[in-house]
Parts: sequence; structure tokens; C-alpha cells
Amino acid sequence: MSILGAVIVFCVIVFSMMMHELAHGGMALLLGDTTAKDDGRLTLNPIKHLDPIMSVALPLISYLMGGVVFGGAKPVPVNTAKLKGGVWGMALVAIVGPLTNFILAFTCFLILTLGGLTAGAGIIYEIALDMILVNLGFGVFNLIPIPPLDGSRILYALMPDRVREYMEKMESVGIYVVYILILVGGGIFSSVMLGAMNGILQGFYWIIGQ
Repeated sequence: MSILGAVIVFCVIVFSMMMHELAHGGMALLLGDTTAKDDGRLTLNPIKHLDPIMSVALPLISYLMGGVVFGGAKPVPVNTAKLKGGVWGMALVAIVGPLTNFILAFTCFLILTLGGLTAGAGIIYEIALDMILVNLGFGVFNLIPIPPLDGSRILYALMPDRVREYMEKMESVGIYVVYILILVGGGIFSSVMLGAMNGILQGFYWIIGQ
């Protein structure tokens, strides 16, 4: 991969992560919780949102190894006591992050397909393609229902109290479970991720009638 290609991928990763976290914080604010705003997380400054490992190292390594690009950012602080809607409010805060990634991916998908762009379009094509792949990867990865990923917040709202207690105990160690899944079952993990991404991509084609 060229230096320019690496820079483009890095910028796409940073932008996508930032929009993901802004969506979380913005929804929390709409539901009455100002914690993210007070903590300075409703900002376009990417440094405020990025985690060195989850936001930079992990997605870049996965990209350079030719695998599915996935990762996460520094979680936006949310005070559930201030949040309207209780667990359902938290589920809504969680789901807008991956949804934002899917919207970004779909927007760039439209640019490529309806605009008729090909590899000959140069940097515009490369940026749009990376935006599609990176955002699909981020969206799918964050929907994994293991704490503290967004999918667990959605699942939490649907589960009975006994399961919720178990999920709360996993909160501090869940991310290590994800790391183990990636390290031990990397091939299977990537295959499942890629299958989900392809399914969503086919859904994009269906929406535009292709």
C-alpha cells in the first residue's frame, strides 16, 4: 500500500470513529444527559475520541493484514441516572453509533454506484471505497453483543434481570473477551464479520434496485 493510501485509510478511520462517538454523545444530550458535553466529547477534535489501541492500532493492523477493518473509540461517558428512557434510552444512545457508520457507508456507496465512479477516478474513488469498507466494519463490530460494545447495550434492554446482572459483571472484562476471540479465532471472526458486511452491502444494492 502506498503512503498516500495509508494516509487516506488513517484519515477515514479517524473521521469514522469521531462521527460514531459524536452520534452517541449527541443522542445522550437529546435524552437529557449532558455528561458527554460537559466532558468535552461533543467536539470535532478527534484526539478527544480516539483510543490508541482500539481506534488506531487495531483497525490499521487489520487493514494492513488484508482483513476486515474493525475497532472502537474511547467510550462516550453516559450518566444513565440523567438519561430519559432508562435502559431503552441507553439502547438508543448505543445504536446510533453503528447506525451512523452504516449511513456514512451508504452515502459513499451511492457516490460510487450512482456516480459511476471507478478506480480511474483516483483519490475520490479510494476515499469512497475506504469509507464504505471501514464504516461497515466498524458498524458490524460494534454491534457484537459483548460488553462494552454497543450491541451489548441493545441486548441489555431486551434481557431479563438475571441476564442483565451477568452482563454487568462482564463490563470490565468483556473487551478482553473480544480480544481473545480475535486472537484465537481470527479467521472465523473475520469470516463472520465479512459475511455480515456483505449482507449489508447487498441490502444497499437492493435499496437502489440493483
